[in-house]
Amino acid sequence: MYFFSFPIYIYPLIFLLYNTDMAGDYINNKFDVIVVGAGHAGCEAALSAARLGCDVLLCTLNVDNIALQPCNPAIGGPAKSTLVREIDALGGVMGEVADATYLQMKTLNSSKGPAVRALRAQSDKKEYTRYMRNIIESTDNIWVKQTCITDIKVKDGEIIGAVDEYGIEFSCRAIILTTGTSLEGKMYVGLQAYSGGRLGERAAIGLSESLRKNGIQTKKLKTGTPARVDKRTIDYSKMTIQPGDDKLSFYSFKPNRPVRQQYPCYLTRTNEETHAIIRANLDKSPMYQGLIHGVGPRYCPSIEDKIVRFASNPSHHIFIEPEGLNTYEVYIQGFSTSLPACVQVEMLRSLPGLEKAHIIKPAYAVEYDYVPAVQTLHSLMSKDIKGLFFAGQINGTSGYEEAAAQGLIAGINSVNYINGSEFLELSRASSYTGTLIDDLVTKDIQEPYRMLTSRSEYRLLLRQDNADERLTEIGHKIGLIDDAQYQRFLLKQENIKKEIQRLQETKLSATTEVNDVLAKCGEHIDNGIRLAELLKRPNITYDIFREVDVETRAINLSQDITDEVEVLIKYDGYIKRQLDQVETSEKLEKYRIPANIDYSQIKHISTETREKLEKIRPTNLAQASRIGGVKPADISVLMVMLGK
Repeated sequence: MYFFSFPIYIYPLIFLLYNTDMAGDYINNKFDVIVVGAGHAGCEAALSAARLGCDVLLCTLNVDNIALQPCNPAIGGPAKSTLVREIDALGGVMGEVADATYLQMKTLNSSKGPAVRALRAQSDKKEYTRYMRNIIESTDNIWVKQTCITDIKVKDGEIIGAVDEYGIEFSCRAIILTTGTSLEGKMYVGLQAYSGGRLGERAAIGLSESLRKNGIQTKKLKTGTPARVDKRTIDYSKMTIQPGDDKLSFYSFKPNRPVRQQYPCYLTRTNEETHAIIRANLDKSPMYQGLIHGVGPRYCPSIEDKIVRFASNPSHHIFIEPEGLNTYEVYIQGFSTSLPACVQVEMLRSLPGLEKAHIIKPAYAVEYDYVPAVQTLHSLMSKDIKGLFFAGQINGTSGYEEAAAQGLIAGINSVNYINGSEFLELSRASSYTGTLIDDLVTKDIQEPYRMLTSRSEYRLLLRQDNADERLTEIGHKIGLIDDAQYQRFLLKQENIKKEIQRLQETKLSATTEVNDVLAKCGEHIDNGIRLAELLKRPNITYDIFREVDVETRAINLSQDITDEVEVLIKYDGYIKRQLDQVETSEKLEKYRIPANIDYSQIKHISTETREKLEKIRPTNLAQASRIGGVKPADISVLMVMLGK
């Protein structure tokens, strides 16, 4: 009787109190996992942890900027495209979102070998954010909160909670820090400095001090972004058009990817006038005046760095890329700078096609705190504080793809930590994700880390086309790949196996008709030849078989299957060689190094080597061999000692 006399606004609260299974325990601010930051790392971390059954609090400085692309609105590129495919194969979402929101799809290095081919998607920036936010908000167990976490709570070396800027305490069993460039961020436009992690967004203040108070070391890094220009003030006729691919490829291994209209990018170049303006204004650069102490990304330098470091180069490529269909903003790739806004206008208007350019947002540099990843394990959990995980730019990386890959692994391992399960630690031989994390925790990175194909000694094995073959089994076992997707994967692998066997058994006769087709490729056969042997010739592609072999036309396999079949046959010898390298490395991984080893007591290795080993504390000889400055002779000494 009295229940119905309550004010109407009380009813939802009563419903939640009596339905705690649906509501979780957010009413008492109790969560399993707290994710700090909702960029690409934070989104993957929150989604993986929630989908594996944990209650997740996702904290962000601005809920409207979930999965924002604050720099180039693009996903993929060399090595990075492989990371996106690996994220998808493990059950992450970046590939799905990129496929759903692209403005242009383009395969880079298509004329080169399969190890360096890379898919790149120019994204609709706002649509990407909306799409990801919808996934986040429609996922059970995720609670989004706009706030700044300022303190972590640690008891007996374990995470027990966090405190936000309003003094509200949250209890949890694990925290994943994915703060991007926000941690104590300071932005520079010329010699003027502003507190902030990104233009229009405040910095995260207080958390760095909390980390240091708990024994976590922080350092400074720097990055930057170019100006955004109004597309109505650009003369595209003076630029070179850069269209997308006619034949579309996608990131996600899921079926039915959307076919969208392609939009072009454009190419222009700097010139001597541009360079003269920059050289005349270097005294106004915060980098050259010593105001910024953090190290910037080597592989994505500012335009002033390019002009100074490559003084003999008469010009540099500048790409003009749309940010979205419903905005006038255009991204000026390759023109990152921290020079004053008035100088930026001069610089831009010296470029062909940009003589009347109007700047919507100026370029800026940002300096921020990061946590050197040598303080973490391969699981991305802190070595010193159990339940504290780090992912993304806080670990010293640059790039959305590197961040997302780390976020996915950190999210999975936060659940494994809570459940007392074995951590997921991917090897270098299994993935670029494993290579990325191993480099971070082993090599004491001193500058923003970017994934490159050259960083992997097994890059022919770790191609973008076979990420599903390498990692889908793991994603299914974890619980992030559903049974339907797993069955599609198994069917694909079976079709690849059958087709390779068919090509090895099918013989092609040396007829006039066959040689007429082969002549188009500069090839000729005098005698019958098996299709697999013919495919090993450099000029022959699988598509030729559709013209010369009736059975190939009848089977009509999908492009992703035939592409992988071609790679496996054509590069068979090289692949076997890399598999032998993997086997050699795995022998060193079997030599486990005790966690309590006292390196100071090991004779016959240098003091420098002891210090490096003590700092990194590798778990096995393979990891020890990858530490900078550790010599093969040192590994031999350790091997003998461990053998005893």
